[in-house]
This record gives sequence, structure tokens and C-alpha cells, in this order.
Amino acid sequence: MQKKLTLYTVVLAGLLTVAVFGSYTEEEKLPPIDNASKTALSQRVESITLTKTFSLANEIIPTNIPDIRERLEREILRNAYYHSSTIMNLKRSTRYFPEIERILREERVPLDFKFLAVAESDLTNATSSAGAKGVWQFMRGTGKEYGLEVNNDIDERMHFEKSTRAACKYLKKLHGRFGSWIMAAAAYNMGGSRLKKESAAQKSTDYFDLNLNQETSRYIFRIAALKEILSNPETYGYYVEPADYYQPLNDYSTVEQTTTVENLGDFAQKYGISYRQLKVYNPWMKSARLPNASGKLYKIKIPNTKF
Repeated sequence: MQKKLTLYTVVLAGLLTVAVFGSYTEEEKLPPIDNASKTALSQRVESITLTKTFSLANEIIPTNIPDIRERLEREILRNAYYHSSTIMNLKRSTRYFPEIERILREERVPLDFKFLAVAESDLTNATSSAGAKGVWQFMRGTGKEYGLEVNNDIDERMHFEKSTRAACKYLKKLHGRFGSWIMAAAAYNMGGSRLKKESAAQKSTDYFDLNLNQETSRYIFRIAALKEILSNPETYGYYVEPADYYQPLNDYSTVEQTTTVENLGDFAQKYGISYRQLKVYNPWMKSARLPNASGKLYKIKIPNTKF
């Protein structure tokens, strides 16, 4: 009996196998894998040819020199193909550039320096590994030197308007020291004293003749590349609908505060906004309180639109 059951089971399994595989037509069968085609990617990555004149702050970048051309190409290609960062910088540009441009004009600093802010922080209140903070990436000591308040509760390196003014003052001082806006930008990156020392040792005051550390050697070219791409986004394949750009955070009222605020949560609630809204509009307030023993005037932004 057991042998009969076993034979019956084997026969039945065989019939089912034939039925299943026989139900597929030739058209339904999967094509064989072509191992050679597995190495190909469905994309087209193109190089660029620098045929126009490039400048920064009205100072020409000498791309007729092969070394200079290659360094600029590297930064344009890197940022053109760094899609997420570049698209976010485009979207943020409409939020921050108008105010930066206004302050640059008032301070008589070339408008191209708005792209320095992009190179420094991607237009965010970033914090570097070295401790630099804010859109303009001030170190603590430099920020204080240029009038920014920095302590445990307040950090005006994160105050957009004040830090932009401070950056202008710093850049103008560097320009006066080096006589060139490109050299001023290089000094902004590596420090004026270090650049002066390198300039003296290498017997040149021209940035493009100097052999500097890797970061500063790329810095001017990165700013120029960001200027090129953000000024001509569609040339590099970036298309952003007008409605997708971020709008300025300029719909707010101002509260003038000359006394200590012990609890910013209560302060926010008093004005009908959330603690998060208060911090978004006033990122320079670091902690949950605003001490003010000296009676200093602080202008606090209160958004008119809740979110």
C-alpha cells in the first residue's frame, strides 16, 4: 500500500510540473541575462568647455592658463553634478539674496560676495567642525571682534542681518589690506595673517600665482562656480518653478525688549506663536531664556503668519 501511494505521488508531481511550465508561451518566457549589458548605465554625463570670460568682483579669472582653467572646471563640474545641494541653494537664494544684496550695496561691497555666503554655509546657520557658525561662518573671536554678541544664551553669528554687516566690515578691511577682492576672499577663508605670510614667502600678491593649502586653493574657484551655476541654472540642467523657490521670512512684527525674558516659551505664547516659530525667526537666541541685566535693546521678530 505504501509503495502504491509513493508511486502515485511521484506521477502526480510530474504531471503538475509539466502543466505549470507548459502553460507559459514563448513570448511569456523571461529573456536570457546578457552579462555584458550589466556594466552599462542609462545616463549621459557631459564635460564642459569654458569659452567665456569668468570674473569675481570684477576681477578676471585667467582661464587662458591651463592650471587655472582646470581648477575652475573642477568646481563647476563638482557643483553642477552635486544635485541636492545645488537645487537647495537655488531654492534658498530667493529667500536670502535680496537682503544680502541690499546690505552689500549699503556697505559698498561687490554683489558677488553673496556667493561667498553660499560657499561658506549653503545659506544655512551651519556649524563647522572648527566651531564657525552662521551663514557667514564666523569663528567666535572674529565674530566678537566685529561687534557680534556671543555667549551661552545669545549668538549673533546666527543673526542674519548683523552677521552680514559684520562680514562686510571684515571683507572691506581685508580688501584694504590686500588691495584685491579676490585676495580678500582668500583671506576670509584662511585668515589674513596666514595669507600675508604666504604672499611674502612666495613673492606674489596675486592669488592665482600662490600655492596655498588645498581648501583655499579651491575656495575662489568654488565661489566662481557657484556664481556661474546659480546665475545660469537652466544652462546646467536645473529648472525650478517660481512657486518652488523659498520666500523671504519678512512677514513679521518687531518687539523691542530691554529686560530679561526668563522663559521664551511663555514669551512666544504671549504673542500667539509657537516656540519653534520664535526660534526660526530669531535663531540668534540660543537658549530658552534671554538674559538682559544691562538693559540692552534687542529686536525680536514675531511672525504675523502662523505655521
